[in-house]
Amino acid sequence: MVVDEELDKCLSQAMWDADPYRGLGTTYLHGDKPVNDTETGNPTGAVVFPISLATTFRQSQPGLATAKDDPNSFGIGYEYSRTGNPTRGAFERAMAAAEKAKHCVAFSSGSAATAAVVHMLNHGETIICIDDVYGGTQRYFRKIVNPSMNIQIKFLDFQDEKELKSQMKNPETKLMWLETPTNPTLKISDISSLSKLAHDRNCLLAVDSTFCSPYFQSPLELGADLVVHSVTKYINGHSDVVMGVVCTNDDGLYRKLRFNQNGIGAVPSPFDCFLAHRGLKTLHVRMEASARNAMAIALFLEKHDAVDRVTYPGLPSHPQHELAKKQQHGFGAMITFYCMGQRKESALFLQNVSHSSL
Repeated sequence: MVVDEELDKCLSQAMWDADPYRGLGTTYLHGDKPVNDTETGNPTGAVVFPISLATTFRQSQPGLATAKDDPNSFGIGYEYSRTGNPTRGAFERAMAAAEKAKHCVAFSSGSAATAAVVHMLNHGETIICIDDVYGGTQRYFRKIVNPSMNIQIKFLDFQDEKELKSQMKNPETKLMWLETPTNPTLKISDISSLSKLAHDRNCLLAVDSTFCSPYFQSPLELGADLVVHSVTKYINGHSDVVMGVVCTNDDGLYRKLRFNQNGIGAVPSPFDCFLAHRGLKTLHVRMEASARNAMAIALFLEKHDAVDRVTYPGLPSHPQHELAKKQQHGFGAMITFYCMGQRKESALFLQNVSHSSL
């Protein structure tokens, strides 16, 4: 009996050592279910999904698209690559599985993904956006969405519950746009609480989860309606693809996103989809390594005499550290820190960085 107990302990430790990634590595590698080559548009059995560069697909008869039974065509079949492409479809299905979503729609950039979400709104409606948001999103909202589409934008501190609830009383507020953690100051907001507030007011909640990736955060499980990622960052992970995705469990939202993808036409190339799909397969390994490095660097910086302060969700000094522990599966790899001095001292530091490109 003692021997059996010791063997069980050894087996448990061996299993953890073999897969410390919460089982997600298998999902990233294989999707949500085992591959059946006869059903996935991959009759050759190639273990790496083929790159389909065709722009046009032969119809079996006029008006009848090819391969409607291929899961990577989502029942639409193939006729024109803007409308549907096998390589893109394979990546979208893999991303949906990674994000624990029913649907995923891919776009040619994170900004294009954001635009596809905004295009679901109507003239005169309002977006409430967190005040610390990616500069490209802020620019798009201020310089394009508001003046061109007459959609009002309210930038708010989501930590100010009273102001947020006051703004949510506006019946024209139809979208709450959240980044968590934010870019660049790493503010963290309570997705579950915000989803309840939004839904009580018949408002959608979209979460840009780029800084966590699907590995460290699952916004849909916390009540979000839409999850946006810049695939360019962690998901692809090799600085050779610009791409974005939107994931959702809602069939109606998915149909609108798919229509916008085709109608606006901001689709990623098949080769980029191939590269991003390849990158996704190692996301779990890269995120764990990056987070370990980030924690070590953050602790080092926090004790350094030349550093004024450090903002990293993994540090107890972060204002939303406890929320990060509750909401996320890890703390990510982004660090914000403030050098002692002014712009001159910061520039001097950056000029002497030797192990990363700026």
